[in-house]
Amino acid sequence: MVKRKSSTLAQGADSAPGLIHMPSFDHLLPHPAKRRASQRKQTYPSPKPASTNPDINSEVLDGPEALRASPDAEEKDETLDVDKIAGGTATHIKDEEDTVPSLVTGGESESSLSDMSDVEPPSSKKPLTTKSIKVSEAPSDTRAIQKAPSIGQAKKVESQEPQFLDPEADGEEEADEEEIQAALSRPPPVHSDYLPLPWKGRLGYACLCTYLRYSNPPVFSSRTCRIASILENRHPLKNPDEPPHATKNRPDRDQPADIARGQAFVESLGVANAKDIVKMLRWNDRYGIKFLRLSSEMFPFASHEEYGYKLAPFASEALAEAGKVAGELGHRLTTHPGQFTQLGSPRKSVIDNALRDLEYHSELLSLLELPPQQDRDAVMILHLGGVFGDKEATLERFRENYKRLSPGIKKRLVLENDDVSWSVHELLPLCEELNIPMVLDFHHNNIIFDAEHIREGTKDIMDLYPRILATWKRKNITPKMHYSEPTPAAITGRQRRKHNPRVATLPPCPPDMDLMIEAKDKEQAVFELMRVFKLPGFDTFNDMLPHVRKDDNKPVKLPKKKTPKKKKAKKEDDDALEAAEEALDVEEEEFVQAVIPEEDIGMGGPEGRVYWPPGMEDWLRPVKKVVKKREPAERGKPLTPAQKRKAAAEAAESAVKLEADVNEDGEVDAAVMATPTPAKKAKATPKSNAKKAAAPKKNARSVQTPSTSDDEASGDAPPSEDERAPAAKKPRAAPARQSARAKKVSYVEEDGE
Repeated sequence: MVKRKSSTLAQGADSAPGLIHMPSFDHLLPHPAKRRASQRKQTYPSPKPASTNPDINSEVLDGPEALRASPDAEEKDETLDVDKIAGGTATHIKDEEDTVPSLVTGGESESSLSDMSDVEPPSSKKPLTTKSIKVSEAPSDTRAIQKAPSIGQAKKVESQEPQFLDPEADGEEEADEEEIQAALSRPPPVHSDYLPLPWKGRLGYACLCTYLRYSNPPVFSSRTCRIASILENRHPLKNPDEPPHATKNRPDRDQPADIARGQAFVESLGVANAKDIVKMLRWNDRYGIKFLRLSSEMFPFASHEEYGYKLAPFASEALAEAGKVAGELGHRLTTHPGQFTQLGSPRKSVIDNALRDLEYHSELLSLLELPPQQDRDAVMILHLGGVFGDKEATLERFRENYKRLSPGIKKRLVLENDDVSWSVHELLPLCEELNIPMVLDFHHNNIIFDAEHIREGTKDIMDLYPRILATWKRKNITPKMHYSEPTPAAITGRQRRKHNPRVATLPPCPPDMDLMIEAKDKEQAVFELMRVFKLPGFDTFNDMLPHVRKDDNKPVKLPKKKTPKKKKAKKEDDDALEAAEEALDVEEEEFVQAVIPEEDIGMGGPEGRVYWPPGMEDWLRPVKKVVKKREPAERGKPLTPAQKRKAAAEAAESAVKLEADVNEDGEVDAAVMATPTPAKKAKATPKSNAKKAAAPKKNARSVQTPSTSDDEASGDAPPSEDERAPAAKKPRAAPARQSARAKKVSYVEEDGE
């Protein structure tokens, strides 16, 4: 009888009676291959997100427009000096120009709206003559900013049309004599003596809080990048398990690119910007600031023709949280698209770019989900743009393009008078016709105004207040105005376009106005007005401690525990030794810094030390300590054995050099003789050699130093044998080893020779 397996018996016992069981053939099938333990434990983690801190990640840049006083401000004088505050430690990794040559240079702006080659220079600009006078360090230059083409295109775009005058370019502002004389001979401005006090409105600043930008970690909403960085981040990292690094762990271009991976990189910057708005709003509220202009660079390249994207759904949650905080605190949020967003251009590409940019700003403000009145107050400020040779034709093109806008854009769009082409008297009738609110900029009005109706200054413009405010009331939107001041050194109209870092007074606006202060020093310019006029919130802040931050969590290095050397202590000394160790432990606890809660980081501490005086931008960041090595003599400490050996070697080397510099005629260079030779230690002489050392040398000769008188007396007589004798023999090197069979040669001079 064939025995069955126990498994078969067990199966038959458990089965119901009367059923026929088919035999199993599982033992005939091949067994699955067993995996090793290392293979079973292997996982594929997702790559760690890149840091959005520009101090750590060189691919994260500061938005250039956010650093300015306003989008149409000067570039050099009105930009926060990042390198000065950072102490020159900021470094950036150079992008691969051979792969994307035009994208590297074209990635300066976050939008494709930089194609402004058709914008002509202002009509008031005169050609520079050879007789030019330099009046300022921050110049105005002309440049054509071209749209960045797609990868693989390296064509040079040459514009045949007039270029746009950028008054913020680097260089030196020059003006000819005629322009300066005309500016100096203009009538003096007439200002109003009215001050809107007591102040009941809201003061605000644009885009960036300088104190939070340089906190640790930095808090700001204008992180941006280059298009080349987006293309590079489409490739996976060389080591996906490690975080990205500027040099050690960069994207591997040998691996295939993925568009979604590059898009995730740029979206991470936008989400980080949106999250930081919450901290900025709470910081502003603590110090009495309830008005903020959001940066247009919050989502890099969102309105780009090729690399653009929608904000929903990836940014919806972060923006909704920011809008919730703004609604609870009663803050006003606005935006200001750049000067390249124009609806009056004759070029179709510029109009298409402008429409995309306005759609992006409209979506950004809509995703904030603000309360009804604050949502109406969240407007988009726009300039009419260039003249293009014919103002009437430009106005007609603007009317036609305005009809193409979506209802969401129309309800937020407002127009502002500029300092190049369009005055208040030219813009106000258009706003009344199309039902568009108008923003009055006092600084621009003092540069471009209709001299037939008003004079330069703040007094005559007050007659137009009723008409200007009526454009806001029609849409039930809270009015807002802009205020800034020119630099003291400015003379001509172009030079007066530059904004002063801070303002000295308040304009004669209604006391309940929302006033945007456009200045390089951002929130510090608002603090200056609060201090001068004792506005609400002036007592909430104090001066900063130079280069010191007490509201950051920084790692603190504890001192090493100095344990006293244990000697053969007696029994009565044990208690004293334990007491000394306990005292050292207590001293260590004094160096431990209390951990600051997350919500209090960068808030200025309990004393509110967030104000830095004018010109003291470097106070914003602690100074890095530079350890300078000092010589032992400067420290006043005794030399170590190694230093003593080094000094002795240098002394011996100088002594050998002194002997080598002796001339063949027995003369010594004066420079060598003037050099002091360190004294050598006298070696102890053994007793056996005492007599030899005391006995004089038999062949010692006196050396005569020749003089001029001796030469004249002797004439051309040859020198004697004693005079030919050298003063001292140069030290000879040790002879090389010779064979015993080698013949010895004597070089001793004989008397007969």
